Order: sequence, then structure tokens, then C-alpha cells
Amino acid sequence: MSEINWLLTLLIFLSRILDVSLGTLRIIFIGKGKRLLAPLLGFIEVFVWIVVVSQIIKNVSNLVGYLAYAAGFAAGNFVGMWIEDRLALGTMMVRVIVFKEPGALVKVLKEEGYGVTAFDAEGTSGPVKVIYTVVQRKELGDVVALIQKNHPHAFYTVEEVRQVSEGVFHRPLPHSPFRFIGLKGKR
Repeated sequence: MSEINWLLTLLIFLSRILDVSLGTLRIIFIGKGKRLLAPLLGFIEVFVWIVVVSQIIKNVSNLVGYLAYAAGFAAGNFVGMWIEDRLALGTMMVRVIVFKEPGALVKVLKEEGYGVTAFDAEGTSGPVKVIYTVVQRKELGDVVALIQKNHPHAFYTVEEVRQVSEGVFHRPLPHSPFRFIGLKGKR
């Protein structure tokens, strides 16, 4: 058995994290219709992959290299999802179904600048109110918190929206230099 090249093993691991992370993002960007970014990421992803595989083949007796390759693949999936989560790209549609009057929730969503559509509907247990709002994914946590605060037992679903137009879309408050103490900017 040959001596283990630890630097090469580390480079295989890190390169595999890079190429799998890029692959994860590429697939996400394909789903979001990013026609220029997805192929560019694909090019870099495959280039890195070819370089790594060629090193594995050159060092065929390095079992640790194979383990680094597999571990890099697993870590790359995690890192790619973590990056995508931090980017929070996309638009989400939130559908809320409540049994009680949704007035407070509708009011607070409007006051916070979100577009809202509400209407009467019929549920399994009788009449319900349905509320729709379309938000940027980065704002989803804020909207869910508003729902839970104003209607703790509301049924809600969240779906990804591929394209939107002609509506009221949330404009975040300008950053206040005093936001660290809870003072918000003005609309």
C-alpha cells in the first residue's frame, strides 16, 4: 500500500464539496429559470469533478482518497443546501385557512405592506376564510410569525411561485440607523 498524500486527500475532499455545492445550486437555479447562471455553474461543477476524478484514478491505491471523495460529496450536499437557504431566492405563495374572522390577520399583513387577498370558502367542518399573500422567500419567516401570532391555530400552506406580476408586493421598511434598538424606518 502506498503512502497517503494528505494534501491531495484534503484537496479531493474540498474540491468535492465545491463541485457538489455548485451542482445543488445549479439544479435550484434551473428550477427558477436562471438560464445564464445554471449553465455557468454546470461548467465549473463538471470541470472541478473531472479534475478530482482524474486525481482519484491516478492514485487508485489511496483508499483514504475514496473516502474523502465520498465524504466531500455528502458535505457538498449539506453546504449547497445551506448556501441556498441563506440566499433565500424566490417567491412564495402563502395560503392561510382560518375558521374565525381573519380581520386582525388581514389588517396586520396589510399594515406590514404585504398584498392580501381574502375570501369566504367552505371547508370540511363548515365555512372558512381563505387568505392569500405572495412574498419573497426571505420574508417567509416574518409572515409565518404574523400568522401564528394572530391566528395560532390557522392552517397554512406555502408553495413556490415561479413567476408573478401585477400585484401588491411587499416593500421592506428602509433600514433605520437605530434598528438595533427596535426602531423601524418609515414607509
